[in-house]
Amino acid sequence: MVKDFFIGMGIIIFGTLVGSVGALLFKIASRKMNKNIFQFLKNPTFYGGATLHGLSALLLVYALKFGDLSTLYPLVSLAYIWTILLSLWFLKEKINSYKWIGMFLIIVGIIFISIGA
Repeated sequence: MVKDFFIGMGIIIFGTLVGSVGALLFKIASRKMNKNIFQFLKNPTFYGGATLHGLSALLLVYALKFGDLSTLYPLVSLAYIWTILLSLWFLKEKINSYKWIGMFLIIVGIIFISIGA
């Protein structure tokens, strides 16, 4: 039972990273858009982001078979952390102290929920 939980947890962690890379690709695709909102239909980066978001959702659904929804689903909040870190590394966005504190609190919350599993 505990082994299944860790399998599900690993799949969700990977899935959140995949989804965050998808969000990064959406941001990159948005830079090439002009006032015509349908311009993204010609942008392969948009399709890469959409594909990764879809894959992330499939991974989440698959992972949920390995444990309780109330324990595994909060791990999805790791996507916020991945997104902030990817924005820092690839988009050179600034990370202020509130974001660092928020990431810390997310991690603490996930630990508390996981301990109660």
